[in-house]
Amino acid sequence: MAETDAGIFAAMPRIRELVVDHPADLDARLRDATTPFIIRGLIADWPMVRAGRQSARTARDYIQRHARDMPFAVSVAMPDSGGRLFYDAAHAMNFQMLRAKLPEIFARIDANEGAPDAHAIYLASIDMHQFFTGLHEANHVALGDRTPLASIWMGTRTRIAAHNDVPDNLACVAVGRRRFTVFPRDQFRNLYLGPVDNTPAGRAVSMVDFHDPDYAAHPRFREALQHGQVAELEAGDALYIPAMWWHHVEGLSDFNVLVNYWWRETPRWLGQPQDALNHAMLAIRDLPDDEKAHWRAMFDHYVFANGPAVVDHIPEAARGVLAPLTADTAGRLRAFLLRALSR
Repeated sequence: MAETDAGIFAAMPRIRELVVDHPADLDARLRDATTPFIIRGLIADWPMVRAGRQSARTARDYIQRHARDMPFAVSVAMPDSGGRLFYDAAHAMNFQMLRAKLPEIFARIDANEGAPDAHAIYLASIDMHQFFTGLHEANHVALGDRTPLASIWMGTRTRIAAHNDVPDNLACVAVGRRRFTVFPRDQFRNLYLGPVDNTPAGRAVSMVDFHDPDYAAHPRFREALQHGQVAELEAGDALYIPAMWWHHVEGLSDFNVLVNYWWRETPRWLGQPQDALNHAMLAIRDLPDDEKAHWRAMFDHYVFANGPAVVDHIPEAARGVLAPLTADTAGRLRAFLLRALSR
């Protein structure tokens, strides 16, 4: 993946940068933000960052010393992939999912470092607490009363297609350099999303090759570019990506490490919106038009508008799941759905 492939990125607006002086300031910035922002040097004092500044191999040695003796999931793509972990011509994945212990994976990266015909090797969303001892404790961001999932992403030069995530995301570049290209939530129509049930990593991704856009096949991508922003992050920098914002991510160095934190401001016992969308495709999308119109009105009534008229005529004690959900009523609703789906 040549860094000279600036293409669409050169003319795009840059993601805004903010200054954060202390953890309370970061907490306030995160609570108030509705758009992405960068904090340069937020994690500059991490031991992992300092190791990476010595060399990529020093960084790998540091990380490996903390790794548990267990298999890691790793994606491996052929050299002709250009580091783009995506679909092949038959719309299967163009990479293999393997399992190996971290010393073996890092030895493969060591052996291929700098080689023009090297395989792309990528360890995605590895839980720092489950797979490492002490790594998170020595390298983490204080996020107040949030209880985020802390993950580490490691690998060679890679390109990850534009996708979005339900939680808020603080992405911290620990080793190497990364380029992020972000788009607001409403740009999904202009990003030409692929399948929802056959995806590289569980989320639908943009089918547009950002390094070689096909405007004949994807003409609305020009509109998406009018709303996109881009940034290149060095080791020590962090980027906040609000929930559901689309982001295309590239590892620009021979070895790259990212630590990210996902959290939701909503209670953990709420369901996943994507599950509801998938079930709606199963139950509603292929109905006759008049029935679909009825269910659209029902969704508006019970979910999107959800005004007083929904429950005013029902005694408060009898409203059940029509009242604001609690952990208890959410659990009962989940159990009801499981029983219904198992029939």
